Amino acid sequence: MNSIGTLDYSLSPNQQSALPAQLSVHFMGRTLRIHAEQISFLEGDGNYTYVYTCAGRKYLICKTLKWLACKLDTNFIRVHKSFLVNADYVIGCAEDGRVLKMRCGNEAVVSRRKTKEIIGIFGERMQRISA
Repeated sequence: MNSIGTLDYSLSPNQQSALPAQLSVHFMGRTLRIHAEQISFLEGDGNYTYVYTCAGRKYLICKTLKWLACKLDTNFIRVHKSFLVNADYVIGCAEDGRVLKMRCGNEAVVSRRKTKEIIGIFGERMQRISA
């Protein structure tokens, strides 16, 4: 299901240094709260970002991937200029290390420049998948 909405991210002055536990997505007159641990990965597309959840949902929000990368916790790793993945959802990689397999069945592309770094981060935990 594709949902198009806006993202509302607000912190009180005392929480400015705190990391968000959830993102609020506004669409169809409702506000949905998506907890960071429910996000499998994010895919940037210019000034917009697709948020993929572990439940198989896909939301389009009007924030850049760079902005979200600064706001989400360190469990989210930038693997490509267009992809930010939640490390908890990575289960494997392609033989050449250029594609990450996510627990919910999706795949995220790894840039050539970051391939060795990503393999080093995930190490033995990753299963090899056929590309």
